Amino acid sequence: MFGQFPQTRLRRNRYDDATRRLMAENRLSVDDLIWPVFIIEGNKNETEIASMPEIKRVSVDLLSRYVEPAIKLGVPALALFPVTAKEKRNANGSEALNPNNLICRAARELKKQFPDTALIGDVALDPYTDHGHDGILKDGYVVNDESVEILAEQAINQAQAGIDFIAPSDMMDGRVGAIRQALDNKGYINTRIMSYAVKYASVYYGPFRDALESGNLLKGDKKTYQMDPANREEAIREVELDIQEGADSVIIKPGMPYLDIIRTIRDRFPVPIVSYQVSGEYSMLMNAIANGFMHREKTIMETLLCFKRAGANAIMTYSALEAAKILKTS
Repeated sequence: MFGQFPQTRLRRNRYDDATRRLMAENRLSVDDLIWPVFIIEGNKNETEIASMPEIKRVSVDLLSRYVEPAIKLGVPALALFPVTAKEKRNANGSEALNPNNLICRAARELKKQFPDTALIGDVALDPYTDHGHDGILKDGYVVNDESVEILAEQAINQAQAGIDFIAPSDMMDGRVGAIRQALDNKGYINTRIMSYAVKYASVYYGPFRDALESGNLLKGDKKTYQMDPANREEAIREVELDIQEGADSVIIKPGMPYLDIIRTIRDRFPVPIVSYQVSGEYSMLMNAIANGFMHREKTIMETLLCFKRAGANAIMTYSALEAAKILKTS
């Protein structure tokens, strides 16, 4: 037993601001933030996302101006998500392999303007398929090995465009190993893999699908490849396999409802962890704030700090720009 009352009073370490700062176990910094950005076709095109307050889709010609405030504040990384036009989608998601597709054009533009900013590229087929699934669909089932072959090609396409972190979000078995081998064979030995190792079949992704204009395209659900929210031990197996296959870091998605999973992985593996505060989490908080139920700045910062306490190294969040402003002025 570590002391007892009244000799030990834990409130002493909470007595004033200076003491609380000295005794803080975890801290949030701008270096922890990744900002997800939605890219759309067109020129001077900027559209609102109804289900995600204050978040926009922007065309490539507006992209540098849009992200510059975050970069000036020190946000180290951007995660790029393309909104593929319906006429460019097909059953095999072949637009993913187009070297001039939306994400590749965006990557080249950003690298030209901000060469030191890390770019994270989503590798999956759902932004490109006309059925909304993350792989090739055959007889109503997403087939694994055929999908992995295309994902490896997609990763090469993005690396050639300047993407620094390949982030496979598809949850196909064996895709990390296939992507690592493909990258190495092409000489991209320093292109990192930030694997969505633990991605649950969650209801919290709805606004994101609205943002990509793919929600009404999805046929069925993604439960045959994304993880069951009931499972914890399975997350350990997924992370272990991805590390063995060459993942440099792992993403756990969603975030707040799965803090226990972040802690489980942190306690088990010495691997960098990224938590993704997904669209549904963001939208819930923003709507609560808009209705006056919670204080805006305090809610954003407490929520992000929780990810650090759980064991995350970095946080992918739609609040990255606002959090960076708060951190720089506090």
